[in-house]
Parts: sequence; structure tokens; C-alpha cells
Amino acid sequence: MKPSLWSRDLTITTGLVDTSSTPTLLRLLAAGRIDPARFVTHRFDVDDVIRAYGTFSDARRTGALKVVLSRV
Repeated sequence: MKPSLWSRDLTITTGLVDTSSTPTLLRLLAAGRIDPARFVTHRFDVDDVIRAYGTFSDARRTGALKVVLSRV
């Protein structure tokens, strides 16, 4: 990036996950103040991890928000 862009109040955003709120979210979950089931869009058996990964990685097409892997 050219140094001249810094003086133009340039903002760059990325798609990285900000985990600073994770402890707060975990406390809210533990207290029952957030229902995590509302965010789960897909469920898979842990043995079907490849298909689950494919579903989550193509969220635009599949509508995946949160994918749960569990032993059925």
C-alpha cells in the first residue's frame, strides 16, 4: 500500500472473526439468556464431517449459519 493513502483516512476491513466477545457470549449461553438452537441451520453426525464442511463452506448456496456436529 502506498504511504500516501494513510493520510486519506482509508479504512480496510477483513473477514476475520473477532473473538473478543466470546467470553460474554459463553456466559450468556450458560445463563440461558441466549438460545443457541435459533442459530443452528444444519446438523450432521460427526462421521459426516466432510459433508458438513462442504455445507458450511458454501453458505451462500446452502444458507448455513451454524453447523452442528454431534454423535447421534
